[in-house]
Amino acid sequence: MESHIFLMITSFCVISMVLAQDGNQFVHYDFRKADLYVDGMATIEDDGRLKLTNNTKKATGHAFHKKPISFIKNTSFSFSTEFIFAIIPEESTSYGQGMAFVISPSIDLRYGAATSYLGIFNRTNDNKTENHILAVELDTNASSEALEESDNHVGIDINSIVSNYSVDASYFDDTLGRRKSLLLASKQRIHIWIEYDGEKMLLNVTLAPLETPKPSLPLLSRSIDISKIFKEQIYFGFSGSTGTIRSNQYVLGWSLAIGGKAESLDISKVLDLPQPPHNHMELILALVATIAFLVIACGIAYLYHQNRYAEVFEQWEREYSPQRFSFRTLYKATKGFKENRILGAGGFGKVYKGDLLDGTQIAVKRVSHGAEQGMQEYVSEIATMGRLAHRNLVQLRGYCRRKGELLLVYEYMPNGSLSDYLFSSNNLSWSQRVHILKGVSEALHYLHEGWAQVVLHRDIKASNILLDSNLNGKVGDFGLARFHERGVVLEPTRVVGTIGYMAPEVSTMGVANELTDVYAFGALVLEVVCGRRPIDLDRSPEEKILVEWVARCGRNDRLMDSVDSKLAGSFKADEAKLLLKLGMLCLQSDPQKRPTMKDITEYLEQKKNIPHIAFDTTEIGRPIIPQIINEMGASQGTTSSLASFWYDTITVLFRGR
Repeated sequence: MESHIFLMITSFCVISMVLAQDGNQFVHYDFRKADLYVDGMATIEDDGRLKLTNNTKKATGHAFHKKPISFIKNTSFSFSTEFIFAIIPEESTSYGQGMAFVISPSIDLRYGAATSYLGIFNRTNDNKTENHILAVELDTNASSEALEESDNHVGIDINSIVSNYSVDASYFDDTLGRRKSLLLASKQRIHIWIEYDGEKMLLNVTLAPLETPKPSLPLLSRSIDISKIFKEQIYFGFSGSTGTIRSNQYVLGWSLAIGGKAESLDISKVLDLPQPPHNHMELILALVATIAFLVIACGIAYLYHQNRYAEVFEQWEREYSPQRFSFRTLYKATKGFKENRILGAGGFGKVYKGDLLDGTQIAVKRVSHGAEQGMQEYVSEIATMGRLAHRNLVQLRGYCRRKGELLLVYEYMPNGSLSDYLFSSNNLSWSQRVHILKGVSEALHYLHEGWAQVVLHRDIKASNILLDSNLNGKVGDFGLARFHERGVVLEPTRVVGTIGYMAPEVSTMGVANELTDVYAFGALVLEVVCGRRPIDLDRSPEEKILVEWVARCGRNDRLMDSVDSKLAGSFKADEAKLLLKLGMLCLQSDPQKRPTMKDITEYLEQKKNIPHIAFDTTEIGRPIIPQIINEMGASQGTTSSLASFWYDTITVLFRGR
């Protein structure tokens, strides 16, 4: 028995050693034993430290693991790495240049320029997709080439030294429950974790001082599709550079795994840093020169910051920094918010199409606001909405605050809104309409019952249902959304929503809950099936309110007459009857008679039979229409500009939440 146990332990140890030495998984503390390619200034010191730079001015150093990793596109490629680094500037008042963790199609980056290019790119090849490079920079220098104003930041670089995403270096202190700044060139050992989840296409970067456990919140967390970046073969390694001011850059431990979690580094095995000698005269001269430089640079940076890219960033927002975009990034993505980039406009502001440097397309909504009251709560909800995950929800990627406006960043939906398709030349087939309604119902079911809190959308309508490249319907625009714990009875609030979709109890008492979203969904169902808006002032009095017209058709055994005439002969009568009955069931005046979104999804999948519905107008929750619209519609037969004003969304963005 003892011999069997001994053999099992021995086998386990052998397997662990093989895994540790395999090119897809390794751990290094002594880099003399690592199979590395080094060039330029990079050296492996006698005691096993990997040193990327020395006292040479304007030079580079690289170190890559020699064994390449096969990258297969269209697969869920994941990796995890952590390493210990230290940056020791030669001058006490200036940090020098930075270093980077690099994933490259080649181990030979000797073409990379020094100074701000960090030994990765140069003026000729910067910002070219054929680079196929992803880097996480630990930058200690403000740079005009890289459009960086901070001399202590972490950035994600894709094929360019201009970071796609960057934030000032910090870490989340779980004991205090807040972020603390972290100086990269501190002459101290710093722990960094870089993890990519191929399933979620999510890259996380986390920092902490050496003795601090891994924080629960990352510094950077971004959605990146690496299949658009990498070639079939990739190498993992490091790059560093110097400028006129130098720094010594060390890597003191490195763990990496492909397709799994990297083995945690044992900090007791990490070597101490050497103590470099200092020339006091050089320090004094550098101090004088640096102070003069900083005074000038700070003045220029301040003026520049105050103008083109000025942002609002308060201390409480540091918790949400992974969801925050820089204004510079959004300005460049939208080509300066040009008119030809406008996708649409509404009561909140304009929406612009944007293209990030990695090729990702986004939609940027510029929302004007005049007061800071409630802003912290609102940004908290934005961060929460960014964590909602359902295939039929438009993904909110993040936000930016600048002066008197808030910018919301969404995934780009190339086919616009459902309203555009229903009421334009782009017609939707019957099967496409049914598919869209099923997707919307599943999304609302998720919001009401499938997440940690109840999420009330409060503005379901055709213009807020967006269509992707495959005409899948996704619920968007959460500007009026409200979160609450399960079982909580909400207090009445100021009336918000859109006329025609608002349940009677919302219009009269300001009460919103899951069943008011159900009412709006019922109005949407009739709109999609009938090809008519919930309220159409251009039609005759008996057809002006859609739900009453459908009820009249049902009572007269002419229910199919209410189906969109553009679908004549191409729709399924049994499905149309089901949807029309479902819409009427959702539009009951008594909220307790309306089904839940769970019931609705089961009706649509025909897992449950829909209950009998009488097409009785006394049971219908007739939408409340301001008297001015009734008068104008009756007297003029058309929608005037003032009537259109009342027909638009009634909303207050930062009040009545």
